Amino acid sequence: MTEVKSDDRKIVDEAVREISHIATLPEITVKIIELVEDPTSTAQDLHNVIANDPALCSRILKVVNSSFYGLPGQIGSINRAIVLLGLNAVKNIAISASLAKLFRGGELCKHFSARDVWAHSVATATASKLLADEMGIGVPDEAFLSGLIHEIGVMVEMQWDRARLVEVTEQLHVVKGAPEKDMREIERLVFGADHEKFGQALCERWKFPKVFATVCGHHHEPLALPSGSRSMACLVSIADKIAGGVEGGYRLDHVSLNQDGSVLDELRLTQKQCDDVAQQLAQAIDETTTLLS
Repeated sequence: MTEVKSDDRKIVDEAVREISHIATLPEITVKIIELVEDPTSTAQDLHNVIANDPALCSRILKVVNSSFYGLPGQIGSINRAIVLLGLNAVKNIAISASLAKLFRGGELCKHFSARDVWAHSVATATASKLLADEMGIGVPDEAFLSGLIHEIGVMVEMQWDRARLVEVTEQLHVVKGAPEKDMREIERLVFGADHEKFGQALCERWKFPKVFATVCGHHHEPLALPSGSRSMACLVSIADKIAGGVEGGYRLDHVSLNQDGSVLDELRLTQKQCDDVAQQLAQAIDETTTLLS
């Protein structure tokens, strides 16, 4: 194994810059993010952008009429959907619709497939949403997208240098899907930075809201964040381990799936609540997969 000793920020910036011609967001998604982040924007401004994309209109109507939001009645108007969901939720739907293409690809090596990472991301998104509902914190779409995006740094590694990602996977000594070594430690040796750093940098380059960059950069050690900005990273950290327990699921970055009691305490969650979410997860994943298709 070749140890990379360069400054990790330079390595991360180089990787994100080099993959930018491959991993791009659709122009309409970029416009929606910019518009929603502008405090002077209105629902009509958002409608004017979305109305030009029939596929995105269909996706938004599909989500607003699903059990995800549990809204009464059937909604057939994009204008009404935007008003009911709010600009932020519509933005998150647009980002979700854009992510799947980054996770395309078959099996890279014996223990790694981009499809498996996407399936795990969907499972984590679903568990995050279930936990948000359990806690009654009122941000199901933000929790969902935070879970969906949390492993995007692994895909940066795959797009940038597949040979190095294969080397990382081989060094993990995977037995029955579980690694014997800490993936992030191996990544730092092989790449010079770990998938959290790569994911956070890509979110920043794509001008995603800060919460998503924070989750990508700290879902393994959320308590390292300042106390006022760690809740979503804690939630996704818990959901990530719950999703890792799905039979045959991806868990290369978790030697253990045991929950950190301090992280649970931070959100005032119990192990029983996590177990309850795990029980609901399989059926909920089916619904989520349909929603994203």
